[in-house]
Amino acid sequence: MSSLSAPTAVPARRRGAARRLAAATLVSGLVAAGALVGAGPATAEDAAVRGQGGAVATMDGLETYGTAVIHGEDGDQEVPAGLFEMSVEGGGTLQTYCVDLYNPTQREAKYRETSWSGTSLGANKDAGRIRWILQNSYPQVNDLAALARRAGIGGGLTEQDAAAGTQVAIWRWSDGADVAALDPQAERLADYLEKSARSLPEPRASLTLDPPAVSGQPGGLLGPVTVHTNAQGVTLTPPVDAMASGVRIVGKDGKDVTAARDGSQIFFEVPADAAAGSAELTVQASTTVPVGRAFAAESRSQTQILAGSSESTVSATASATWAETGAIPALSSRENCAENGVDITAANSGDQPFTFELMGVEHTIPAGASRTVTVPLQEDQAYDFTIEGPDGFAKRFSGVLDCHTQGDTTSDDRTQLMTEPSPATVGGSTTDVNLAETGGTDITPLIGGTAIGLVVIGGAALVLLRDRRPGTGD
Repeated sequence: MSSLSAPTAVPARRRGAARRLAAATLVSGLVAAGALVGAGPATAEDAAVRGQGGAVATMDGLETYGTAVIHGEDGDQEVPAGLFEMSVEGGGTLQTYCVDLYNPTQREAKYRETSWSGTSLGANKDAGRIRWILQNSYPQVNDLAALARRAGIGGGLTEQDAAAGTQVAIWRWSDGADVAALDPQAERLADYLEKSARSLPEPRASLTLDPPAVSGQPGGLLGPVTVHTNAQGVTLTPPVDAMASGVRIVGKDGKDVTAARDGSQIFFEVPADAAAGSAELTVQASTTVPVGRAFAAESRSQTQILAGSSESTVSATASATWAETGAIPALSSRENCAENGVDITAANSGDQPFTFELMGVEHTIPAGASRTVTVPLQEDQAYDFTIEGPDGFAKRFSGVLDCHTQGDTTSDDRTQLMTEPSPATVGGSTTDVNLAETGGTDITPLIGGTAIGLVVIGGAALVLLRDRRPGTGD
């Protein structure tokens, strides 16, 4: 463990950051299997990773960085601090900063764009200040001489100084950390950004579909599904085997549509003689993802916040389920950090009640009703469950709940989470921090792999939140 005398002093931050145990100690339970069936079905894997839409990216590594110092009760600890890069599926590059100081960054972890409410930012009253820092510092401000003048820095800034100073300022608001930049110029920038930051609203998603699931009887239009995007336009990919099943994607006028824009309403047109089944629509666009969007990992890896985006591919999916009679369910989910759980929204457009079992508890959705059930989870807990319905209907949901920053836990607790060098490698060297070039340790499969497909089922009660009409958004 490295230690050094503190650089320019900064006020201690004591904002009660949440303490958490290592992820591996919280994950236990039962693997839940599942599959999707119907006309043009999605695979079980597709259903498991489907989120709210947007960009999907893989962590490349920490590319532009300096050194920061965490001041703790056990002494000072050095960490690398700076700008990450991620590669977007389908094309594009993202630049991000970390908003979860004491967690590791998994090598080649997959990240998905998400709302603040699904991360620790949702419960952080200062999250808007972080967005201000992103908008007013590197790399959004790439004129480093101008940035230095604005911050009152006479000696100028390097890219490494700018990245380190920006990350340090973010950590002070995201983690309540007593942290300073080692380089004096970077520290002056961090102080300027922290003191100047004011609250800005959460940015819009790059692409979402509302609602992501609809249902109804064949012989009419199922929907609408409304497109929300910052792109100039989106392309629509019809369901698999659409021609064979006769399912069409149409607008309000019943005409086929292959493209749409922000605010467009689209529908699934299902033939009157179609057998009970389901289909899925994919919507895709190329756009710059808005600065300040959160990115959460599918495994236990540091939550990131977007600092910059090239033109990148974004996508979202919507599903439709139909039947002539009986219950006709439409299911969707989202992580809800305010309630420390996962919201499952179940709509029933049929003429009979829809009854399903979830983690040992039975729920009934009356005909024509919609309800949201919250599955309470522990922090860092993985979940994987399947909801089954009539006519072979099955929908799988999985992920890892990551709603809090870890806070300044003991060194022993942090060691349980270390898998490779990253800003979470407290006490590590600032060399060899490129995650794309370093390998995981022997415990990487335990933290990254074991979490997927497990769910704690310790008799926790499910909370019924609210009733809704089918087809309404979250």
